[in-house]
Parts: sequence; structure tokens; C-alpha cells
Amino acid sequence: MKKITVFCGSSYGADAIYTNQAALLGKTLAQRNIELIYGGAKIGLMGTVADAVLQYGGKVTGVLPYFLSGKEVAHDGLTDLILVDTMHERKAIMHERSDGIIALPGGFGTMEELFEMLTWAQLNLHNKPIGILNCNGYYRGLLELIQHMADQGFLKPEHQKMLLSSDNIDKLLTLMNAYISPPGKSWITEDDM
Repeated sequence: MKKITVFCGSSYGADAIYTNQAALLGKTLAQRNIELIYGGAKIGLMGTVADAVLQYGGKVTGVLPYFLSGKEVAHDGLTDLILVDTMHERKAIMHERSDGIIALPGGFGTMEELFEMLTWAQLNLHNKPIGILNCNGYYRGLLELIQHMADQGFLKPEHQKMLLSSDNIDKLLTLMNAYISPPGKSWITEDDM
């Protein structure tokens, strides 16, 4: 993987571990020569991961809707900042430019971005690895919900396995590098969409 999209909060969260892990992820990406693709903001975990990549000599591409740049949240020190019209366009560009996706802790926006990438993978629109950095057990409840979805027959086991998880950055990147997407076709093809 040469480029990874990171979805995460525009807040710092209630525990310093989230900020520390975001900074460590940024440092690790830079040291591994992996470009960061992210939401383009200078605030919260978004700003933390971008600042760390830049601090350690890495490249960062931000993708930010115009309406958010007008609220003075745009990071002004990035390698590249792409301004777009809509949130959907933002996600599409972030996806197109990346080789994999990582979600750090975040709120509704982070969950929506993560689930859209998982849905696209489930529909065979991409085969990129998708991981969550489960720092401080943040995603424990989500992983339990996903298990419940599978147990109740709403999620195929092979699709459940598409979401990789670890509380350790190096382990998560190892899982992502070894990822092989589920074989076979989805029940919906790209032509049906």
C-alpha cells in the first residue's frame, strides 16, 4: 500500500489515547512512505494524524468540501488540498486515490464513511482492505453489532471478515497488507446499480 485513506473525528475525544494513537499512526505512515489521504481539516484527530505525517516527512492529501473550508477548518500545510462540492465527491476521491482505508475513532461522519466503504466492498465495487484501529476498545460495541448482524443472517460471514481490526497499528497494517477480498460475486452486480 502506497496511499491510505484515514477516516476519523474532527474532535479529539474524551481520552488522550485517541490523539496519541492518531499521532502514532501518522508517524508510522510517514516512516513507511505511505501517503495519507484524509478529510483535509486541521482540527481534531484529522489534524493530528496529518500533522504527524508532515512532521516525519510524509505526504498528505486532503479532500475538503468548499462549505467546510469556509469555516476555517482547512489545513494550510498539506502536500495537496483538493476542494470539492459535496461530501459524496469527497469520499469518492478519497477512495479513488487510496490503496486501503483505516478508521480511527470518530462520530457519525466517520461511521458513515466507514460503512460506505464496506458497502462498496460488499458490492464488489472495490477490493481494498478496510481496517479499524480499535484504540481503547473504542470499536468494541461496533464489532459486537457486526457479529450480531452476522448471527441474525443479515451479513454473510465472508463480508463480516472484510472489516479488519486491531488495537495495534503495526498489526493492523500487516493484516491489511495480507488482505484478500472475498471470492465470488455479490448478489448485486455493478451493472445493476
